[in-house]
Amino acid sequence: MDEEAVRAAAKQLSGAYASGTPIAPLIRAHPDADVGDAYRIQREQLRQWCADGALVKGHKVGLTSAAMQEQMGVDQPDHGHLVDGMFHTEQQPIHTAQYLQPRIEPEVAFVLSRPLSGPGVTAADAIRAVEFCLPALEIVDSRIEDWNISIVDTIADNASSGGVVLGSRPSPLSALDLRKAACTLYSRGSQVATGLGGAVLGSPVNALVWLANTVGPLGIELQPGQVVLPGSITRAIPVQPGDTVVADIAELGDVTAVFS
Repeated sequence: MDEEAVRAAAKQLSGAYASGTPIAPLIRAHPDADVGDAYRIQREQLRQWCADGALVKGHKVGLTSAAMQEQMGVDQPDHGHLVDGMFHTEQQPIHTAQYLQPRIEPEVAFVLSRPLSGPGVTAADAIRAVEFCLPALEIVDSRIEDWNISIVDTIADNASSGGVVLGSRPSPLSALDLRKAACTLYSRGSQVATGLGGAVLGSPVNALVWLANTVGPLGIELQPGQVVLPGSITRAIPVQPGDTVVADIAELGDVTAVFS
């Protein structure tokens, strides 16, 4: 894709945010677009958001489960940016009208205490860079109609980012075995999904390593204080007004999102 096509695609996605109306899959109009093109569209959107005053507060990793990679026809995760306007306070009402097709999924959030930049980042490096962990709920959303997304569509759409709700009780990573961390997801008081932390690339730590080594060569350094969402422990579930969603993650505690 040439630069004009990249800017046009980014403008289409931004228009979907503004209008609340999803757009047709980008891959239809650009059948030859590849993952590199998709990240260029993502970065063009981010450039505009930051020009309008947004602040990057973290990063997310998606497509971390084998099932999702098989579904999308890829052999690696993808990543997106988290900006300040995406963060919601636990227990405070979240207006679903600000989203187009929201779904929610439970994650372990890493909060960093030191810079982390690849290539060459190891699991030991990543562990040292984590100040503490929090239970989290990620709201994923798509600006592509009916969630009919290819890998190019979801990456261009900032890895289908929507919002983040963080728990308020920090836990040191040294006290946790995230591979075996059991998670139960509840909606409206009923259990709707379960999973283990090992579903995320064998361990959420591995997703942090992958992220640092992937974005480092692009000139992106993970910064102290930033939040990293490494990927969902369970399947994502749709949300609608009136829902209260709770993720209970062993040893980490729980986090609640309320939708109005």
